[in-house]
Amino acid sequence: MPSPAKFYNRVPCIFICTSTRRNRSRANPNKTLTRGCQRFESGTVTNYRRIMRASIAPLLLNGPVTGTLQYNENMARTHRTRFITLTEDLIIHDGEYEEIWKQLNSHFDHSPDELLAAVYMLQLPEQPQPPIQQEYYYHMIEGIMLEVEDVFTEFSENPLGTASLAQVHRARLKDGREVAVKVQHPAVKSHSVVDMKGMEFLMTMVSTLFPDFDFMWLVKEMKINLPLELDFSHEAENAEKVAKLFEKYPWLKVPSIHWDLTTNRLLIMEYCDGGQVNDRNYMMKNKINMEEVSEKISTLYSEMIFVNGFVHCDPHPGNLLVKNSEKGADIILLDHGLYIDLPIGFRARYSQFWQSIINSDLEGIRKHGEDLGVGQLYGLFACMVTARSWNSISKGIAKKERSSNEENEIKSDAAKYLPEIAAVLNRVPREMLLILKTNDLLRGIEYSLNIQDSMKSFITMSRCCVRAVFNERRQFANSSLLRYYLNISESWAQFRITLYQVYLWYLRSNLGNYFNKSLMEEDKMTAPGL
Repeated sequence: MPSPAKFYNRVPCIFICTSTRRNRSRANPNKTLTRGCQRFESGTVTNYRRIMRASIAPLLLNGPVTGTLQYNENMARTHRTRFITLTEDLIIHDGEYEEIWKQLNSHFDHSPDELLAAVYMLQLPEQPQPPIQQEYYYHMIEGIMLEVEDVFTEFSENPLGTASLAQVHRARLKDGREVAVKVQHPAVKSHSVVDMKGMEFLMTMVSTLFPDFDFMWLVKEMKINLPLELDFSHEAENAEKVAKLFEKYPWLKVPSIHWDLTTNRLLIMEYCDGGQVNDRNYMMKNKINMEEVSEKISTLYSEMIFVNGFVHCDPHPGNLLVKNSEKGADIILLDHGLYIDLPIGFRARYSQFWQSIINSDLEGIRKHGEDLGVGQLYGLFACMVTARSWNSISKGIAKKERSSNEENEIKSDAAKYLPEIAAVLNRVPREMLLILKTNDLLRGIEYSLNIQDSMKSFITMSRCCVRAVFNERRQFANSSLLRYYLNISESWAQFRITLYQVYLWYLRSNLGNYFNKSLMEEDKMTAPGL
């Protein structure tokens, strides 16, 4: 009689292997279905067996009583092991599995050191890529009906970069313009259907056996987002839309699209050069002000999230370049495959939630957190949104910089409350998932530039929150007098933020430090016994 661990480990794997091999035996070895079944078997079975082995062993061997300290410690260790195991296996598989890993990783920015080590594996510098293969040339000419030499005078066969869905090459058109050529990997579209089925099967099985490890929200997100990211014409439309929305900012550069040479699997756009936004050495070498860069990125994304409601959801360093110009730092925004449209009602609720956090309004955090669907987990949700501890949120995140003790507390709690974090991610609206991902990626950029304690991002966000709240109220204003009143109220709210900004400047200035020091010395002189 096999042990429970062996039973759970073997039976589903026998079923998976039998079914996939039956499909392979019926299919031609060169067919997409057969290749997909092979990927399904290797990826899903490996993931399932390793996760089950990591999950059951600590609980069956130690057998602590549910709810005890020992049980909670074992569960925290188990959650860490599951996540690391899943991360390692997703790294092994390319294409959609890597996209799934990125989605999962982005929601666990402040994690225990073991998780961060696994996460770091995918963030190492890429190895030199091999020259372009003949399959890619076929995909380039199938849509535009032209040979490569008829379009380009120069074409670099070695890609500038390779991602999970495509690779990018530098080229020059016949008219002399330099362009970036984004070509979709030949097999990625055909593999996507089978890979998504395999991941859905795995997540369903693990979520059924371990309800506190529920990541079905991840599968739902990928089902919606992946087809959009595989359509490059959709990406081109997004690029033009965001360029139009933010044309008021001369420092923002969005590459222009060559529509006559663009298809759903081929995207040709203006070539833009610059350094990655997290490259401190590049910025110091080119005399780029890092705080200015952070402020501009904060302005861009605060307006996207709270004001315009059209949000670029993949702001990792490779998609945000920076370049010096006569008027300061220019921001270059790349990769427009994944955007989210935020309804004005959602923007207003999220703005009110953020305002409550900034003002340490605990009742407001509860009310607006519940409005966003998290129920009694509003405190954890606030911690996830801000990457701060509940103690800091209660006292005011604008009043206290994050300490190393708080950082360690956040890392420890990330593993301890992984089931609750999964519950929050399952409850919130779909829009919120992408906002959380975007927040964490932007926060990572601030950390890499070592400017995470700058208050400018809070000021910028506060102003945009006020605009979002009053924009929604104006929609329901049925008289000129009410609209006038709302305009005055908004101006007053913005003026209060300006006063607070001046106050913060004073506290951090030499003048403020001098007066604070003088007051402390005066207090010592007047203390009893002196």
